Amino acid sequence: MFPGFAQTRIDAGGCGIQVRHGGSGPAVLLLHGYPQSHVEWHKVAPRLAEHFTVVCPDLRGYGDSDKPPSSSVDHSTYCKRTSAEDQVGVMRALGFERFHLVGHDRGVRVGLRMALDHPEKILSLTNLDVVPSKDAFEHMDASLSFSWFHWHLMRQPYPFPETLIANNAKLFLDFLLDQWTAVPGAFDERAYAEYLRCFSDPDTIRAMCADYRAVELDLEHDRGDSEVKLSCPVLVLRAGRMPKRPGWQTGASLDMLSVWRARAHDVRGRALDCGHFIPEEAPEELLSELLPFLAEVSH
Repeated sequence: MFPGFAQTRIDAGGCGIQVRHGGSGPAVLLLHGYPQSHVEWHKVAPRLAEHFTVVCPDLRGYGDSDKPPSSSVDHSTYCKRTSAEDQVGVMRALGFERFHLVGHDRGVRVGLRMALDHPEKILSLTNLDVVPSKDAFEHMDASLSFSWFHWHLMRQPYPFPETLIANNAKLFLDFLLDQWTAVPGAFDERAYAEYLRCFSDPDTIRAMCADYRAVELDLEHDRGDSEVKLSCPVLVLRAGRMPKRPGWQTGASLDMLSVWRARAHDVRGRALDCGHFIPEEAPEELLSELLPFLAEVSH
């Protein structure tokens, strides 16, 4: 699914991160979301690699990356600051001190924290279908809460959500993929098999729940720099078709572009005709926006 890409494992400060990388030129870091792994980029990474060095890691706790134990009190193991440090380490190990960052779902949350903590490293940030956590929780209403039921479930104390999800991991995964998708047949059978393999691992389930519980600490970090505006250009591409999840990401009161314009100086973007899984539902439309943006901000 990633022709010409190499696979490696990088020790990022004591956490082993599984990475695929290929291509040449300026570096682009692709960070996946929940409930997936780096495999979600298989339709876009080879095309990007015609112009860029493309790096596709599994976030800590996901895919084949390490899933370190965590505390129910100390959320630092899976907070976005820690995950961002992992990926800075990955890029440094590959020889890149500055790079473009494209995130989807959880990958955007890690990417936003990285751009705030390491602004000198981020040439641009592309956000695929995410409202920052602080804004979402401050504007949580009935429709957003319904759409984000998994947030509220997975934040419950260990081992309650872990037990429920592990009881039928395939049912839970299939429900998420169905409810957040608007384009039938978007998921390649090989990609789905990888998602199911990883999602069925009890250690992955444990780590993913810890990742969601860590929002408590993420929000503390977000409040600490809520007045800081990103200096890098930001491209915002959102799901324009979410009939099964009205209020997805924004609830009734938020506008995604307006939220990001409050967080960055240079923001552009639009809705795409697809659901949440943009890299797999609308890869050509994504590339038609992403390639010109990266070309422009690379000069």
